[in-house]
Amino acid sequence: MFRLTMAAALLAPALISSPNQQPSVIDSNVTVTSGRRMLSIDVPWGHSLVGKAPKGAGAPFRILNGTEVLWEGGAGEAFEVNAYCRRLYLVSENANNTDWQQLRWQPKGFCPLPKANKHHKIGPENTWKGHSELKPDTSEDAGPTLRKILDTAALHAISNSATTVNLPKGEYHFYPDGALRMSYYISNHDQQNIQPVGIPLVGQRGLTINGNGSTFIFHGKMQPVLIMDSENVTLNDITIRHDNAYYNEGKIVEIKNGTTTLEYAPQFRWEVKNGCYYLTGDGGSTAPNAVLAFQEDGQMVPTGRSGDIGWPNRCEQVAPNRVKFFTNAAAQGLKPGHILVQRHYGRPHPAMVLYRANNTKLNNVIFQDSQGMALIAQRSRDITIKGGGCICAPGRVHTVSADATHFSNCAGSITVEDATYEGMMDDAINVHSTCLQIKEIVSEREIIARYMHPQAVGFEVFMPGERVQFITGNTLENLTELATVKTVEKLNETHLRICFEAPLPSQVSTGHAIENADWYPAVNFIGCTVRHNRARGSLFTTPKPVLVKDCKFVASHGSAILLAGDAQGWYESGRCLDVKIVNNLFEHNLTARYQFTEGIIAIYPMVNKPKEQRERYHKNILIEGNTFITHKVPLVYAISADNLIFRNNTVQYDNKYPGMHGGTPYILKYCGKTDLQKL
Repeated sequence: MFRLTMAAALLAPALISSPNQQPSVIDSNVTVTSGRRMLSIDVPWGHSLVGKAPKGAGAPFRILNGTEVLWEGGAGEAFEVNAYCRRLYLVSENANNTDWQQLRWQPKGFCPLPKANKHHKIGPENTWKGHSELKPDTSEDAGPTLRKILDTAALHAISNSATTVNLPKGEYHFYPDGALRMSYYISNHDQQNIQPVGIPLVGQRGLTINGNGSTFIFHGKMQPVLIMDSENVTLNDITIRHDNAYYNEGKIVEIKNGTTTLEYAPQFRWEVKNGCYYLTGDGGSTAPNAVLAFQEDGQMVPTGRSGDIGWPNRCEQVAPNRVKFFTNAAAQGLKPGHILVQRHYGRPHPAMVLYRANNTKLNNVIFQDSQGMALIAQRSRDITIKGGGCICAPGRVHTVSADATHFSNCAGSITVEDATYEGMMDDAINVHSTCLQIKEIVSEREIIARYMHPQAVGFEVFMPGERVQFITGNTLENLTELATVKTVEKLNETHLRICFEAPLPSQVSTGHAIENADWYPAVNFIGCTVRHNRARGSLFTTPKPVLVKDCKFVASHGSAILLAGDAQGWYESGRCLDVKIVNNLFEHNLTARYQFTEGIIAIYPMVNKPKEQRERYHKNILIEGNTFITHKVPLVYAISADNLIFRNNTVQYDNKYPGMHGGTPYILKYCGKTDLQKL
């Protein structure tokens, strides 16, 4: 009997072998238990999946191939699904326990690929050049039609045939009602039960989509793009935005008698109801609770404190496009002409997710806004971004509502070149591992570990055969001995049972953290421009080589570069062991205070007991040949760093903004060897 637990389903390898290799047959029952997210199952070629939907609540139940619904039914209904794909995805719309019944693979004998739909036939050169049914520059939902094209491309992928889709230039609209309803965990986001996916690029190999300068416009709350269980996917010349932004922008036109009046452009949607202000765009009806202030040139107002300013909703509408708020903006250092981005802290859907995706390329892909981060990549390998970035739409001063790009538990290489990132609510790039805390040592080979942050749960951190790094929580020191995973069982949304091949190192105890020692990426961040953003310009936490070269960091509200790491709060780990920051321009960064932003370059791991460290956390950091144009703030702030070199840099001080943190060039705490140029 073959028993497929939820752990096996969710933690299975990303892609099966070529169908020509005829994977082994599962000829007995398969049971899927315990879980509320979509379950994925590798498909043995030439078989159909037979069984029944779970009993009880949770209908509708669906089986997907990654681009289309293959079967949908109610509780207890029987099905047989022909699987012309590498993976099937089992979705239970509302149930917390997806107990699929009597699942088994039914051999089908000789199983030729089905013929493509004649309306979406890909030509002899494996290029789809566009047909009349996919119409740009109309308000029609392009999602269902585009998915049929992608379904045909996925069939070509089974036989390892690359496919190119050339879209006529124009605007394409996507709506939640026509989206594919999927369910998966997304790191560093609010965990939604269902993600309506507009463009699912799932199970693809060698797919290229040429947008030719097209704009994809998404309506309502939805996940615009998903690249999952795919290899060698390339997107060229595409702009992604929502019909209405997640946040509103209002210009201060009057401050008088303790009130502040904002004026809104017609593109923003809002209402005043019962004396309170609400956003009514793609995020639904939401009361913002903070503002970020921008100057008319797009730069954030240098407040000298945290950039988020509390903002009351009590107000009255005084003109068709004006609202008077009962607060004195002048007391916050604001004045007429400043633009206020009214925001909240929800992160329902990023603009693009890479999940178990290998060798993804984004060329001139532009994100103009999002309902979370612009790009989140998790459990993915080898990602290249050239050009594009997060760029303000006309008449706007901000772009995405969190990080521009975020890489969680990735491997291989991450290369970002010649991209522009502006107006983000957080970092341009954030690279880290996700560590879990050991809650119980069951035996000498077995532990219970927990995902600690509520926005980072559920996705695969460890797989059988991979090695685990142990981290002491209070000192952030790595144990020298690694352990190899034998099995992983997912007990629930937050807890894993992990069994190891050999006995645990004797120093391991509850409270320690664990991270995957085999899934760290090298990073090249080259020739990019980061400007006018909140929080930090960039954040790196990986032991693989990091190169930041020929970039411009202009008016990042907090630090330009942060080397972080913790096993207490965010549980984002991965000590840096080889960092080169060379030939960059740093111009007037650090004009506000955020977490871990004590210097233009901040080396700030969360070490609770640095005096007890026997080894410093970050090592081998070279900062050379850069130009700093700055007011009196620290150039480098470092905790627990060793072999830190700052040399041959040009530093020009001015008084454009008030100084911060004492204005000294270097602040070092609990550091080892350093070599710092005299200023």
